[in-house]
Amino acid sequence: MAARSEPRVILIHDWLTGMRGGEKCLEVLCQRWPEAPLYTLLHHPGSVSPAIEQRPLHTSWLNQLPAVHRYYRYLLPAMPVATAMWHLPPCDLVVSFSHCVAKSVRPPRGVPHVCYCFTPMRYAWHMQESYFDNEHYRGPKAWLVRPLLRGLRAWDRATAHAVTHFIAISRTVQQRIRDCYDRDSVVIYPPVDTDFYHPVQRAREEYFLVVSAFAPYKRVDLAIEACRQFGKKLVIIGTGQDEARLRRMAGPHVTFLGWQPDEVIRGHLQRCQALLFPGEEDFGIVPVEAMACGTPVIAYGKGGATETVICPASGREPTGLWFEEQSAECLAEALRTFERQRTEFSPLAARRQAQRFQQRRFREELLAYLAGITMPATPSLRQAA
Repeated sequence: MAARSEPRVILIHDWLTGMRGGEKCLEVLCQRWPEAPLYTLLHHPGSVSPAIEQRPLHTSWLNQLPAVHRYYRYLLPAMPVATAMWHLPPCDLVVSFSHCVAKSVRPPRGVPHVCYCFTPMRYAWHMQESYFDNEHYRGPKAWLVRPLLRGLRAWDRATAHAVTHFIAISRTVQQRIRDCYDRDSVVIYPPVDTDFYHPVQRAREEYFLVVSAFAPYKRVDLAIEACRQFGKKLVIIGTGQDEARLRRMAGPHVTFLGWQPDEVIRGHLQRCQALLFPGEEDFGIVPVEAMACGTPVIAYGKGGATETVICPASGREPTGLWFEEQSAECLAEALRTFERQRTEFSPLAARRQAQRFQQRRFREELLAYLAGITMPATPSLRQAA
């Protein structure tokens, strides 16, 4: 019997402006299929790894706008139009990595479209208040935002029909896919580089750490206020649109380092007392990177962190704490609890938990799943996995 030829694969990604968790997932398939064309709304050259950059890249007309990587999020209303203009060439498989509009792309007739879904649009569905309930969206702006979000939800739900198979990055996102799109999905957790992030034999220093983009829903403000109440030092690594407000509320107990290379982040994860993770995330790679360094995590007890961080109430060896209410007072109380129970958190237990999410596991699970879809025996391309 003749060897089965390699499938012709097309990759889709929302945008390429930095090497974050989503791009690390995309990178795995870029390494597997180095010649596969990649469609994306816009690309900031040099912002992602060579495995992603060095391939046929197809961008939308949005990429022609001057310095668009600085303000592309404000172009959200135009993004559905931009993706609708893509006409994909003949292929055997389309794989989209989507948290915004990538999943809306239409594959050629009869071709399976697998969406690795980071989440349905947060700002249109379940986190509207976190994005739009602030002083920037009052009065006339609110009148414009509400109908825009209604339209986006309708469009987002309708274009889910272009996807034949959904993969969710967590059980949290699996439930959102069911709620928003009325579709089933399988869960394949994202990859974490547990070789790069590892423990070292050094004394811990007396500070807590936040590593985060400064988006309002990340709730970095809670970490600042809780550490003020508890009287502890806080180091923050990150940048973003909420930076001016966060700097105004921070006192001398807070040190802002801006964004830092991975080596610097790893060094702080290896020597801080604990990572603070006060936002509700779809999965949350940083807590797993912290645990890979043997570092406990104090996280909001909702979203992806509940699937990665083991709390004492679980009956298993704990790797951190959850705080149940998204308030500075509740987080400060969790810090006091951590201080009392610090010796109960084993670096070895944290490391073991992190290794459940290592890169090799992600690669093997994702490629095996895709191979099952492209095999001729697949009974129905329209059947959700």
